[in-house]
Amino acid sequence: MKMTGSEIIIECLKREGVKHVFGYPGGVVLNLFDTLYDDKDIKVILTRHEQGAVHAADGYARASGKPGVVLVTSGPGATNTVTGIATAYMDSIPLVVMTGQVPTAMIGNDAFQEADIVGITRSCVKYNFLVKDINDLARIMREAFFIATSGRPGPVLIDLPKDVTVNKTEFEWPEKVFIRSYNPTYEGNRWMIEKAITEIGRAKKPLIVAGGGCITADASKELRELAEAASIPVTTTLMGLGAFPGSHRLCIGMLGMHGTYVANRAVQNADLLIAIGMRFDDRVTGKIEGFAPNARIIHIDIDPTSIRKNVRVDVPVVGDVKRVLQQLNKMFRESAQEQWDEVRKSWLRQLDEWNAEHPMGYTPGGDVIKPQYVVEKIYELTKGDAIISTEVGQNQMWAAQFYKYDKPRHWLSSGGLGTMGYGFPAALGAQLAHPEKLVIDIAGDGSIQMNIQELATAVINKLPVKVAILNNRFLGMVRQWQELFFNERYSSSNLDVVPDFVLLAQAYGAVGLRATKTSEVEPVLKEAFRTKKVVMMDFVIDWREKVYPMVPAGATLDHMLFEEKEKKAEKRLKAVK
Repeated sequence: MKMTGSEIIIECLKREGVKHVFGYPGGVVLNLFDTLYDDKDIKVILTRHEQGAVHAADGYARASGKPGVVLVTSGPGATNTVTGIATAYMDSIPLVVMTGQVPTAMIGNDAFQEADIVGITRSCVKYNFLVKDINDLARIMREAFFIATSGRPGPVLIDLPKDVTVNKTEFEWPEKVFIRSYNPTYEGNRWMIEKAITEIGRAKKPLIVAGGGCITADASKELRELAEAASIPVTTTLMGLGAFPGSHRLCIGMLGMHGTYVANRAVQNADLLIAIGMRFDDRVTGKIEGFAPNARIIHIDIDPTSIRKNVRVDVPVVGDVKRVLQQLNKMFRESAQEQWDEVRKSWLRQLDEWNAEHPMGYTPGGDVIKPQYVVEKIYELTKGDAIISTEVGQNQMWAAQFYKYDKPRHWLSSGGLGTMGYGFPAALGAQLAHPEKLVIDIAGDGSIQMNIQELATAVINKLPVKVAILNNRFLGMVRQWQELFFNERYSSSNLDVVPDFVLLAQAYGAVGLRATKTSEVEPVLKEAFRTKKVVMMDFVIDWREKVYPMVPAGATLDHMLFEEKEKKAEKRLKAVK
C-alpha cells in the first residue's frame, strides 16, 4: 500500500518511539499537521514561538535521554529555530528538527517563505538533509535519528519540500543503518586504558573533571565507582552537574570562572587530571597557558576532535564514556592496588583546608532577599529531588553554586552558547518527559522575558512548572561586569521597565506570587510547590548582589575575586573620602 510523505514521516516517528512533537504550523507543512490531527500516538505541543519549540524539545531530551523532535514551517518558521539548534549543538543534545520547504521545483526562485535553512544551519548541526525524492524519505528519517543519538549526540535537520510530503510511494523501513563515512568509536583502546591506570597509580594528587558527556553516556554509576575505588576527588563542569553526587564526600563542586575556590585550587595543584566527557572550554580553563601547570592529563571522550583541541593531553582515550569507564574499572579492580584512602589522605586533607579557607557562601541581607538564599531554600524544600532548569546569567550561576545536584538529568542549562530565554521552554519539555516530577525554572527578570510567551503553552497543556524569578531589574551579569571592569558605566543593562510578573502570570491563566523580604521567601515557595498549576514567583532581590568567586576573563584559575575583597575595597574608599 502506498503512503504519502506525511504518512511515512509519522510512521517513522512512531517506529523511533516518539511520543511528543514540538512545533508551529504554516503553509507548506499543513498536510503534515493534518496527518497528525487524527493520530492517537503522537501529541503535538503547540508552542508560541519556534525558538520555544526547539528549547522545549531540548529540555525533553536532556531530562529523558531521548531525542527531542521539532516540526515547523518554511522561511521564518525555519529560521526561528536556529538559536535553539545552535544551543543544542554546543551542548551535544540529540534533536531531530523537521522544517518545511517550498516545492522542489521552486527552490532557488525566491518563492514565498523560502529560506536556505540547510545552508543557514550547516555550521550548527551535526548533519542536515534536504529531501528531494520521496523514495529516500524513510531512509533519511532513520539516518537522522541514528546520527542525532549516536556517537557525540547533536541536532540533525531534515528539510521537507511540500511536494515530498504530498507525493506517494511504497513505505520501506530500513531495519539497519549503515553510513560508510560515519563510524563512531565506542570501545576504548586497551593500551591507553592501561596507561591511564598506571598514571592513576603513580599520582599523589589526582583529580577527576567530569563533564556533560558523563550524563549523556549514562555513566554516573561508573564514574562514582572509579572515584570511590581510587579515592579521587571530583569536580564537575557546568554541564556535568549531577554526573557525580554534589553531596558526596569526594565532590568539591564546580570548577571554572564561577567555580568553587577548592575546585580551582585543586586543578592548579593536581599532578593528574582525569578529564571525562568534557571539552576544556575557556570558561573552565581560564588562561590556557596557566591551566593545570603541574598535571599530566588523561582525556576520555567519544569525540576525537575534542581531544588535544584546547589543552595538551598525555593519555588520550577515544570511546564511549560509559564503556571506557567500565573497562577501566574492571582492569583497575584486577590490578593489585594499595589502600587508596591512605595514599590520598594528605591530598584530601589539603582540599578540606582550602574549602574551609573559602567556603561557598554569601553575606546575609537581613530583610533584603539574597538570591543565594532563594536557591538554598529551593534545595532545602525539594530535598534536591527537583529538576532545575535555568536561564542564563547570574541566576544560572547561583543555581549552579547553591543547589546540590545528586542525580543526572536534573540540571538543564545552556552551557556552550549561553542562550537567554532557554530555561522556561526547556522546563516545559522536562515536565512532559517527567510529569510526576517537580520542575523549576530559576530565572532572571531579563532572560525570562525572551520566551515568556510560552506561559500559554504551559497553561493550555497543564504543565505545572514553577518559575522562580530572581528580579533585580538589571541584566545582572552584564551589570556585574560593567561594575567590575567598566567603571560602573551601566550601558543598556538597567531594565527601567519590567512587567508586574504576578499580573502577567494571571493574564495567561497561571498563578503569580511575590516575595519582597527574606521572611516571605519560604512561604511563597511552599505555596508554589503545593499548587497544581503553573506558578510564576517574583523574588525582588538585592540588585547589588554579584556572583562570587569569579575568575576574570583572561586570568588563570588562581586569580579569583571574592566578595570580601570587594568589601575591603569599599571600606578603604570610604576611609579615603
